[in-house]
Amino acid sequence: MNPVVSQPTYGTAGATVSDWQTGVFDCFDNLGVCLCGFFFPLCLSCQIASDMNEFCLCGASVAMRTLYRTRYGIPGSICGDFMMLGCCPLCTLCQLKRDIEKRKAMNTL
Repeated sequence: MNPVVSQPTYGTAGATVSDWQTGVFDCFDNLGVCLCGFFFPLCLSCQIASDMNEFCLCGASVAMRTLYRTRYGIPGSICGDFMMLGCCPLCTLCQLKRDIEKRKAMNTL
């Protein structure tokens, strides 16, 4: 029996590996997103889900972050996504939204 050593990918066939456009704690890269995430995290979650054509309440989930990472070839793991959302949920949520906005601006979303 062979152990699974890599995650399945979604839409990344032939895609290049990229990285997050901003760090988890780069709140000042987009202060509006940071404030929205701090005061209205459910609204920001719904915006993220909408940007990804997913169901509204999935925006702040491990599955959503993992889906986004695999979609854009961002290195990481489900365990890492779980830890980030468990330790710094609002900062992680804001990072995801900032990344979406930057990829939209670059026309890569």
